[in-house]
Amino acid sequence: MMQAAVRVFAEKGYHAATVRDIVNAADVAIGTFYFYFPDKETLFLYLYEETADFLLQTLDQALRGRSTLPHQLTAGLRSYVNIALYEPAVVQLLLLGGMGALPTLSSMQMTFRERLANVWQRPLDRALDQNMIAPQNTRRTAEAVAGAVDEVILNLLNEPDPEREGEAVVSDLTAFILRAVAYRGS
Repeated sequence: MMQAAVRVFAEKGYHAATVRDIVNAADVAIGTFYFYFPDKETLFLYLYEETADFLLQTLDQALRGRSTLPHQLTAGLRSYVNIALYEPAVVQLLLLGGMGALPTLSSMQMTFRERLANVWQRPLDRALDQNMIAPQNTRRTAEAVAGAVDEVILNLLNEPDPEREGEAVVSDLTAFILRAVAYRGS
């Protein structure tokens, strides 16, 4: 039911999606829905938090598994692109779903954006400590990276053949970020 709900919310948006849409997509009885969730809002907030944790953990693991900034960026971007290509509803839910729909969601979105910037900031801080990038406010740089990456990922999902473009997106974004931070390595 959870995967079906993510798809329904991503396709229809929070307001247009109904409990009936979700149970039909999941092929479960409406009573099953209400056994687990009191209402659509509770389900949506739960899904938002779960998908945010999934994306952030995946990115963090990819970045931590590499030793140099170019390799970290490539691995992190590749994991993000793969999630977007193979689970597009996850990315759409996080980046587009429910915008302005629920007061509670606004604080969750801010927390997600903060955590996402933290994920991108860690390798930048390390590279700065190693004098591999120009002196800069790595927090602002990480926020800019997060925004730019999200925008490119959303545009990728609107391409006619996004899978064909995925690796080019990883390569282009890696090069863009390395230029933006004035990377000094080879």
